Amino acid sequence: MQVFQKQAAALGGIDEAIAILRLCAGERGRGGAWTPGWEQLEVHALHEGDEIAPREPVMTITGDYALFAHLETVYLGTLARRTLVMRNVREVVQAAAGKQILYFPARHDHWLVQTGDGWAAHVAGAIGVSTDAQASWWGGVGVGTVPHGLIAAYGGDTVRAATAFADRFADRMNVTVLVDFDNNSVGTSLAVADALGDRLWGVRLDTSETLVDRALLDEMGDLRPTGVNLRLVEKVRDALDAAGHKRVKVVASGGFDAARIREFEAARAPVDVYGVGSSLIRGRNDFTADVVVVDGQPCAKVGRRHVANPRLERVD
Repeated sequence: MQVFQKQAAALGGIDEAIAILRLCAGERGRGGAWTPGWEQLEVHALHEGDEIAPREPVMTITGDYALFAHLETVYLGTLARRTLVMRNVREVVQAAAGKQILYFPARHDHWLVQTGDGWAAHVAGAIGVSTDAQASWWGGVGVGTVPHGLIAAYGGDTVRAATAFADRFADRMNVTVLVDFDNNSVGTSLAVADALGDRLWGVRLDTSETLVDRALLDEMGDLRPTGVNLRLVEKVRDALDAAGHKRVKVVASGGFDAARIREFEAARAPVDVYGVGSSLIRGRNDFTADVVVVDGQPCAKVGRRHVANPRLERVD
């Protein structure tokens, strides 16, 4: 059995796929007894995170087909999902050219995908994930920002919410504060920085794509003013620097993908960290498995053939 996909990508889910074969290969006898089958298979595979070419075999399985035929849908789906996430994250990491990427799509998908998706994002180069579940496979913890919900709970007072958050968590995490609650990112950033001092790690710009921040109202004829844009980032950075808060990081989020990050980087945007959400779990990266050799002889459907890949390594 030969497994491949059709895009340039970063391979995700291969360790899970191997684990599925190791744990679940086998067959049930007439009396109902289960006989494990892993030891009777020969599996060759690439490694988690490897860059892969279109149609390059990423795994081959040799053995009695009855031992693993029932697992095809499971391991292919695993490879498809994790490779999709890994490819998308790797693309934004490369676009950011060394700047940190925070993986923020947890709220855009079913909670059961968080553990493996977070691992794929981590291997692909994301610096932080937003939930403990996403960080659990490497023993990490989720990171986040002072959220709009907490600010609302403090009557819309970002400074009060940020202060309460810092009192509780500043000794265990980087305190980053959303500053768009009042649609006044410059003013709120300065107020929070003045109030928290050294306890503030960063401010997060997250202006809605349908809004124009107050700081840009006088510049609307010269640029596309909605959402988080280059000019807004520059204004926040300049204001923080002028007020003596040069150490405070600027986090940009809200509708970012690889193309938008490349635009910001080409313009030398003073962004320290990009928070990227739903774009990292969108798209497709389907895998296919074909029987290509039977009893040592070529046997594949028309249009498919066995492709020798010297990069594959025997799985112990």
